[in-house]
Amino acid sequence: QVQLAESGGGSAQAGGSLRLSCTVSGLTFSQHNLGWFRQRPGKERETVACFNWAAGDTYYEGPVKGRFIFDRDNSKNTLYLQMNSLKREDTAMYYCAASEARESWSCQRSSYPYWGQGAQVTVSS
Repeated sequence: QVQLAESGGGSAQAGGSLRLSCTVSGLTFSQHNLGWFRQRPGKERETVACFNWAAGDTYYEGPVKGRFIFDRDNSKNTLYLQMNSLKREDTAMYYCAASEARESWSCQRSSYPYWGQGAQVTVSS
């Protein structure tokens, strides 16, 4: 059974930093596309960053590019999202996700069947 467990959400001041972690079990971590998504109040779930398992590349959506960093530790089956220079508009529920094994790369949330429970991030000014 595939499980994704997130931790590290919380509150921060604008300009501050937070790091989210997501520990994955039940799959071969290194052979899956991995992603971070978020759902802001009143908005649809959107892509934050997604990792291509075959190429080792990470794509970042425009609003977070240069501020957020995707990382992973294969030995711990854990992915991370380091969030720097936080803005109020980063306030959202953040979700980690994994694709099926050896899938073609995609950042579409429909390509990710496995999801964490979500971690709330609140940024205040």
